[in-house]
Amino acid sequence: MSISIKDISRALLDVVFPRTCSVCGSPLASHEKHLCTGCLVDIPKTDFHLQHFNPMEQLFAGKVLIHRASGFFFYEKGSPYSNLLHDFKYRNLPQLAFFLASLYARELQQHHFFAHIHYIIPVPLHRSKLISRGYNQSEMIARGFSSVTGIPVLTDIIVAHHPHESQTDKGIYERWANTQGVFSAVNTHLIENKHVLIVDDVVTTGATLLSASLSISSVPGVTISLATLGVAVLG
Repeated sequence: MSISIKDISRALLDVVFPRTCSVCGSPLASHEKHLCTGCLVDIPKTDFHLQHFNPMEQLFAGKVLIHRASGFFFYEKGSPYSNLLHDFKYRNLPQLAFFLASLYARELQQHHFFAHIHYIIPVPLHRSKLISRGYNQSEMIARGFSSVTGIPVLTDIIVAHHPHESQTDKGIYERWANTQGVFSAVNTHLIENKHVLIVDDVVTTGATLLSASLSISSVPGVTISLATLGVAVLG
């Protein structure tokens, strides 16, 4: 059995800069990426894509017309799996968002979730926040979906006019108020009579996704679906 220079280099890097699981912190084996096998198997999946009128779809009922909505795993503050969102959002690990989205896309694709979707649209960051963070985690998720499905990503449809404050410590009403007027749509001719998938990192009350969806809901013939990685457990 031959060992490549790449394998040797990776082994040396793992000794000097050991890679650890984002969930449990244990060292990763050479074949593992971001999560150890155990934590990957135990990820608390929602399986919303298998449910008719699932809880995420119910969240938007009567507020904006959507076709389908689904999220990858349940997110609960203090849970080890909350580290995933924290790592790719605040610890400069955009590749983790891409990796998780790629995993989820393969699962969704098996159940035809992406059927007839023409474009993937990430929830945008305001320019000031994009500059300070260096990347938009929602765009990385969109790119992860696209890498599996081949569906093009459009980043010039929904625009963030000003940065909204962190939603973490806000109540439901404050979250809704915090996203009013944040987004508007441009280049809407590109999505006329198209089915678009709006993606974000996590859904809690749905305020951000609702505001983004409403910004394009009046485009003639547009159909909207939603997808996230995390689905917050409230309470």
